[in-house]
Amino acid sequence: MINSPKLSQAGRGRRNRRAIVLLIVLVVIVALSLAAYTFSDLMLTHRHASVVHGKRLQARMLVDSGVAAVLQFLSADDASQLESGGHYDNPAYFQKAVVIPEMDADSRASFTVLAPLPPGDDGTVGVRYGLEDESVRLNLNMVLLADQIQEGASRDLLMALPGMTEEIADAILDWMDEDDEAREFGAEFDYYSSLEPSPYAPRNGPLQTVEELLLVAGVTPDLLFGIDANRNGMVDGHEMSNLIGGGTSTNAPVDPAMMAGLAGSSSGADRGWASYLTIYSAERNTNSLGEPRIYLNGDDMQQLHDDLSAVFSEEIANFIVAYRIYGPSDGSGDTTSADNLELDLSQSPSTQITQVLELIGAKVQQGGSSNQAGGRGSRSSGGDSPSLIASPFSEDPLAMAGYLPQLMDNCTINESPSIPGRLNINQAPAELLIGIPGMTEEIADAILNSRTVTDEEGDENRNYETWLLVEGIVTLDEMKSLSPFISAGGNAFRAQVVGYFQGGGPSARAEVIFDATTSPPAVLFWRDISHLGRGYALGMLGVDLIDES
Repeated sequence: MINSPKLSQAGRGRRNRRAIVLLIVLVVIVALSLAAYTFSDLMLTHRHASVVHGKRLQARMLVDSGVAAVLQFLSADDASQLESGGHYDNPAYFQKAVVIPEMDADSRASFTVLAPLPPGDDGTVGVRYGLEDESVRLNLNMVLLADQIQEGASRDLLMALPGMTEEIADAILDWMDEDDEAREFGAEFDYYSSLEPSPYAPRNGPLQTVEELLLVAGVTPDLLFGIDANRNGMVDGHEMSNLIGGGTSTNAPVDPAMMAGLAGSSSGADRGWASYLTIYSAERNTNSLGEPRIYLNGDDMQQLHDDLSAVFSEEIANFIVAYRIYGPSDGSGDTTSADNLELDLSQSPSTQITQVLELIGAKVQQGGSSNQAGGRGSRSSGGDSPSLIASPFSEDPLAMAGYLPQLMDNCTINESPSIPGRLNINQAPAELLIGIPGMTEEIADAILNSRTVTDEEGDENRNYETWLLVEGIVTLDEMKSLSPFISAGGNAFRAQVVGYFQGGGPSARAEVIFDATTSPPAVLFWRDISHLGRGYALGMLGVDLIDES
């Protein structure tokens, strides 16, 4: 059969049209596939974002759980805390506490509470699982009060900070004091009001935050924060690299050999002044049972005698009240005990006790024409003849070891429910110890060589700063000089709380300060530092070994 040209052309036309239709169909299928893939990928991305967002929220809630756990721990009495492992380094309580107990590491969620370990002799540092006593830091808002006790003491305290200069120290003091008169090297309103482009006025009052120091003349971020960019208390590898590469604002030349030893270490300059400073340190003014201490400077002598008699012997109660009524005496001659002393408790006191330690080795004159308070004499001496009463608190160190814990635990000359600002000699860094007014290098070295920084149960005297006196590190006069500035521990605590998933992923981190001077304990300060990263390796935070088989 012979094909017609017209039929052949028609067939080819139909085939071409079918091919075009097939091409269009393929294009449509590809387009739909791409659309489906894009939609699916978008949905997966949204799902992943939702999962990540949810985990971030969970991580923040893990931090909240950690904070609640710390508050619960601090709500217990001191004996119960110690029995549970204490607050200094207690990984059983503060490390890898599981909140979401999934067996999949990516979903298993925990929190860890960390504080820095004091630098070792070789400069190395690390972390511990517990709380940092805020009293190991210098309380800036209490510094000016030091001048009322000893001239120039406030500058001495600040000069102890690594890299501090007299110019910056005076500028800090000028920033906080109430007047506008500049100190020898300081700066006041005239300086700050002339700054361009944005003049401002000094605070002339207590600091609101430690970071406020950045407004003070001469204070730079490098001085305040050091090179620890992620605020984990250590110099990490990336921070060391940044310093070598000029990542900080310092222009000082860098010694590569020195920097090679910085990873995992921290000197005073590396940590910055912020690691030495606070505005929150405080101590409870209560005894070991949590009861208010006896205020020795009250006006009601009958009440004072009753309070003292409930805790101490009659001899001690009589002597302390007699000391308040008659005042100290420098008389000589035979002395008698206050055990059977008769006192007119309706009298008004003539003397305020400036510190509990002044009762040690003191004497009181009762009776006679020189006695303006007009006591009624003592049973041991009879009638109105004058009596020289000896203190029941001997200056013998062996005797002090027996009575000082009870005396320091139960008596106070401060009526406030809390005492702010004293420095914890049991844990404070060497840099701050040497800056304490009245401190010598010999005393500081003896403290560092004798103290134990853990909170294990031991000698009862170590609960009070007077262990320096009991152990012969200082004399009584030196102890009296140091006493207004030092303590054996405080009741405000700082920690970093990290919420994390044991398989990695989103995390949250906060720096928190807890106030345990109140009942119940409360959060004084909270700063979210999640933007600085997790800060610690998962192995350091704690990961459970989960058998997946």
